[in-house]
Amino acid sequence: MEDWQAVASAINGRMADLPLSQQELAERSKVSVATLRELQKATATRKRSARTLAAISQALDWPDDYLRAVLTGATPPNSGGKAGRADSSSLVLARLDQLHAEVRRLADAVERIAIDVGHGDKDTSSGRASERRPPAG
Repeated sequence: MEDWQAVASAINGRMADLPLSQQELAERSKVSVATLRELQKATATRKRSARTLAAISQALDWPDDYLRAVLTGATPPNSGGKAGRADSSSLVLARLDQLHAEVRRLADAVERIAIDVGHGDKDTSSGRASERRPPAG
């Protein structure tokens, strides 16, 4: 069985480790940003070629067949000889990193909305406050 979520977690975790932007990964791998986005979100509605996964693996400084192994649940090559549980742990950590980044992105969006709403209120309240405030000194 293919695990595209594991591939997404591996890519996102590695991009965070390097650190590498989506655009930089696209340039390095010669894979479109749209394809990378689908892979990073595990929303791929079609299978990706072994060549695409190899190009991304190389761009992330992994062996060519690294992401293919992740996809199929095999032990990725050159993973330091750690098998099974260690690989699962690193995938879990990569997924946690991905979730942390998403929570951070959402928190920033909420903060921007709060500032925008607060800014609108400030304009209104500052007008009222200036009416009540005695002139400075």
